[in-house]
Amino acid sequence: MTDCKGKSSWPELVGVKGTVAESTIERENHLVNAVIVLEGSFVTADFRCDRVRVWVNTNGIVTRVPHIG
Repeated sequence: MTDCKGKSSWPELVGVKGTVAESTIERENHLVNAVIVLEGSFVTADFRCDRVRVWVNTNGIVTRVPHIG
């Protein structure tokens, strides 16, 4: 993770709407693409410096700390 540039974690976004988190993350680190993912979904296990997964519940609320990966 040390090779990734810019802000890498957003603990302050847990509990907010996923769409708000997505735009905040992309504004604070223009090198990443934030992707909203519904809890329980299957995702790849690869690590990427240009991706932040925003895990949300069925109400669209962020449930985990978004971070680069």
